[in-house]
Amino acid sequence: MNFFQLILFSFLFHCNCLAQTDTNILKTELIHLTKTKSFRTYNNPSQLDRTAEYIDSVFKNYSDSLEMQPFLVSGKLYNNVICSFGTQNNKRIIIGAHYDVCGPQEGADDNASGIAGLLELARQLKGKKLNYRIDLVAYTLEEPPYFKSEYMGSYIHAKSLVDNKIDVFGMISLEMIGYFSDEKNSQSYPLKFLSLIYGKKGNYITMVNKFTSGHFARSFSRKYKSKASIRTKKFKAPKVLRGIDFSDHLNYWKFGFSALMITDTAFYRNHNYHQKTDTLETLDLKRMAEVIDGVLKVLSDF
Repeated sequence: MNFFQLILFSFLFHCNCLAQTDTNILKTELIHLTKTKSFRTYNNPSQLDRTAEYIDSVFKNYSDSLEMQPFLVSGKLYNNVICSFGTQNNKRIIIGAHYDVCGPQEGADDNASGIAGLLELARQLKGKKLNYRIDLVAYTLEEPPYFKSEYMGSYIHAKSLVDNKIDVFGMISLEMIGYFSDEKNSQSYPLKFLSLIYGKKGNYITMVNKFTSGHFARSFSRKYKSKASIRTKKFKAPKVLRGIDFSDHLNYWKFGFSALMITDTAFYRNHNYHQKTDTLETLDLKRMAEVIDGVLKVLSDF
């Protein structure tokens, strides 16, 4: 092996070590999350409980630091599920996704894809040396009728960080990360001229930031774009632009944390959004795995 072959081998070996998401495992996790007896809606707390228990059971395979964060809404008990790594570190990075759905649908992209991302991150973070504590948080009650209210699971969690004076570096919301299309005009935007900048094909993942998003969100987005194997776009806009705050990161913004959303752009691309057609069969598991690997690569660089 000559010098250049050795360099190439080392590069490929390094990339492969950081590209570990298994699409077979992803599929199994998504089946558990979506092919349930009933729907994961706010008015079906028993199914939400079963889903929370499943998430907790997977987390237990990879970490000894687990917590259920219960809260009451209209007399019903709901739970966030938290799994932590690098607990010897004080400063935290929060990575969250919601496991509830809007209505009578499987909710494969929205948002079983984000939860499966958390589960795969947990598997890959086990035993890794980390410079920050990483909390993986599975929320409930992100969807209507509680969206943008203080009853969202992410609001409960973000407030608890402030109340307990937790040192938080930043937050990442995994919100719909599994739908991609190479078809022309498969991507739309809140403002039509944006297609001239970002293109008309829904074949990329987006790092969504607001203006004044903070150091963590800016740094993570920059690193992700340079390290991830998947086609990546950075999007920054005023908070008032429709869709920019349509997930759990909005509650971390409310409490002054630096936060961003990783998304396939939801209804601007995926017409199965909040429909019965949002099923596992519509997801691109290969590109979804690349999204998750990108997160891991950046975390390894912090």
